[in-house]
Order: sequence, then structure tokens, then C-alpha cells
Amino acid sequence: MTNHYTTDEPDREALRAIPGPVVVEFGAPWCPWCQAARPRIDEAFAGHEGLTHFKIEDGKGRPLGRAFRVKLWPTLIFLRDGEEVARCVRPESAESVKQALARIVT
Repeated sequence: MTNHYTTDEPDREALRAIPGPVVVEFGAPWCPWCQAARPRIDEAFAGHEGLTHFKIEDGKGRPLGRAFRVKLWPTLIFLRDGEEVARCVRPESAESVKQALARIVT
């Protein structure tokens, strides 16, 4: 995976409509916390390449981040059938991300 985030974000209702497991990751390419967490996140996602994973560049006035009340980056929101099941904020280990993934992937 890369540290590329997109500003082309889906709206909250579009995410609710996606069946199955989805991860929405909020961050910014210049964010040192995001850069530091990238290897841990990539390690956790190894073997889950088919998982729907949105990497959204967050910032002031970005509606999706506000809809999820994101305060710190990176924040990963783990959804199952459109509902939030778990959240990792500034993950300090791959294990914490793996545990959240296990809650949405069957």
C-alpha cells in the first residue's frame, strides 16, 4: 500500500449502502503520524488486498471526516454493512488494526 490519500470522498450514505466489510482511513500525506503508522497499517492489511479500503485526505471543512467525528490522524473506521464496528486512532501496533479487521472480516 501507499500513503496516497484521495480528496474524492464518498458521502456517508454511500458508505452505509456498501454491503460487507469496509475500512475508511482518514489522514493526510504530509502528516507525520500517518507516515509513522503506515508500516503498521500495511502489515495488518497484508492478506486482505480485496477488502474495500477508502483512504480519504481529511482536513478542515471535509464533510466525511466530520460525519465520523475524526479528530486525530490516522483514524481507521471499520464498517460492516454500513455500520461502524470498530475504530483505530493513531494505531501503535499492527495487532490493534488486525483485531479491528477481525471484527468485520468473516
